[in-house]
Amino acid sequence: MTAKEFIQKFYKSDALIDSETFKLYLHPEVIVDWHSTKGPIQLDYNGVLDLSNELSRAYVRSKVRISHIIEEDDLVSVRYSHYVKTIENPREEMLLAHFMAIWQIKDNKLYRGYQMSQLL
Repeated sequence: MTAKEFIQKFYKSDALIDSETFKLYLHPEVIVDWHSTKGPIQLDYNGVLDLSNELSRAYVRSKVRISHIIEEDDLVSVRYSHYVKTIENPREEMLLAHFMAIWQIKDNKLYRGYQMSQLL
């Protein structure tokens, strides 16, 4: 599987709201540098899983729509929109945010992530 295929498989999974699935994709030494609307955040393995657990408490479904994806060696750049369905209203899909991420793959796992997000 190429790095690009790996990233596509990751975003098609429910990993963003399912920490058990997320573990299958994470390198034990993962670091994510995220420039969010709240400012810069750095997450390690446990921080990423904590975020996934937090999202799972608020959302029952998660869908990622990738608009751009580019692979170069062990790096994949991906631009996507993240949609969710809330526990309160599971019939309505809501745009959570737009993202731009660069992932480095190591040992067929997410090793380094550089991400920016923009809320609507």
